[in-house]
Amino acid sequence: MRLDYVTIFPGYFGPLSLSLIGKAIESGRLTVVVHDLRDWAHDVHRSVDDTPFGGGAGMVMKPEPWGEALDALIQPSPARRALIIPSPSGEVFSHRCAVELAGYDQLIFACGRYEGIDARVADYASTIIEVRELSLGDYVLNGGEVAALAMTEAIVRLMPGIIGNPDSLAEESHSATLDNLLEYPVYTKPAAWRGREVPEVLLSGHHAKIAAWRRDQAEALTRARRPDLL
Repeated sequence: MRLDYVTIFPGYFGPLSLSLIGKAIESGRLTVVVHDLRDWAHDVHRSVDDTPFGGGAGMVMKPEPWGEALDALIQPSPARRALIIPSPSGEVFSHRCAVELAGYDQLIFACGRYEGIDARVADYASTIIEVRELSLGDYVLNGGEVAALAMTEAIVRLMPGIIGNPDSLAEESHSATLDNLLEYPVYTKPAAWRGREVPEVLLSGHHAKIAAWRRDQAEALTRARRPDLL
C-alpha cells in the first residue's frame, strides 16, 4: 500500500517511522510519502489560504494549490485508490471503515487547516478518484494531521503481515469475531496485585467457561459504555 499525506506541517508525520508502521515501511510492505502543500503555492509568500466568501471568521484553504497537488499525485492507474479528507462534517470513521480501506492500494490524505478546504476541491477530486470525508468523532481538531495519523494506525494494523500474531486481531473491540462488541477486560501476572485478584474463572483452565465469561463481560461493558452498539 502507498500512503500520501498533503499538509502544511510535514513534521507532524514523523511518528510514522516508529513502531509497527515504521517496520512496515522498512520491510517494503508500506510506502509513505509526505508532501508540503506549499510546494504548489506560487506567490512570494507561498500562501495557501484566503478569506471566505460570504464573510465570517477564519480562513479557507485555497483550491489552486490543492488542485495542483492532487493532479500531481493522482496518476492514471487501475489501482484501487481513495482521497481521504479528515473533516468534522464527514462520515464517522469506524473499524468497519478501516477494514475496507486496508484493502486499497493507495490512500491520499488531504489534511486541511483553518476553516477547512474550499469545497470545490472535493467536488473536483470526485471526478477522478474516490473521495471519503471522514471524522474521528463529534469534536473539532486544529487540522487533519492528527486524524490522518489515527486513521493510518487503524488501517495499517489490519493489513496482512503487519501484526506479528494475526489472531490478536480476532477478539478485540469492534471486531466481527466479537460481534462488534467492546473487548472484555484482560489480565496478566501476577494473579494478585494491590489487593485485587484476577477473576477465578481465568485461572481455571476451563476454556468453555472462560469463553462464556469473556462474552458476558463484553456484553456488559458494551451495554454500560456503548449501548448503541448492541
